Amino acid sequence: MQTPLQITFRGTSDPTGAIHTHIQEHVEKLDSFHKNIIGCQVVVESLHHSHHKGNLYQVRVNLSVPGHKFVASSDAKHDHAHEDVYVAVRDAFEAINRQLESITHIQRGDVKVHIALPEGSVSVLFPEKDYGRITTLDGHDIYFHRHSLNNSDFDQLKVGTLVAYEAEMGDDGLQATYVKILAN
Repeated sequence: MQTPLQITFRGTSDPTGAIHTHIQEHVEKLDSFHKNIIGCQVVVESLHHSHHKGNLYQVRVNLSVPGHKFVASSDAKHDHAHEDVYVAVRDAFEAINRQLESITHIQRGDVKVHIALPEGSVSVLFPEKDYGRITTLDGHDIYFHRHSLNNSDFDQLKVGTLVAYEAEMGDDGLQATYVKILAN
């Protein structure tokens, strides 16, 4: 980490230093998995809302990496498990870790990118044999079976219906493994 960890306590103190050490361990764990962390600020706040039970703790983590800033907090108002400050710290760091993992997957290209499917039109149908053919925009002919139709009834298809498709090479040429009707 480029800047030192900042920990702030509001409405509570950390006389033993145990919480401080616990937070440092969480930050070191994050830093070992995500080497590009620039800075981290943690705020531990005691919310004095309940006189019948213990105080609830809210922990907010502000984290900076190149090009991104993340904020996560434990939701103390709805979770009485956050009467334990260690649970509140854990929950806040789990939330910030999920955000970091998400951006890491995107940066590595691990996230699926939805590519527009190629399009064509139904050129011939053989309802009694449960198949038909699609003519692609570039003039190729692709076989499809009724089971490859995604969101509609095969018997309602008509010649000329616009479709999007996924195809792969079969034994007898291209065949659609997925067909979605675009318009009738």
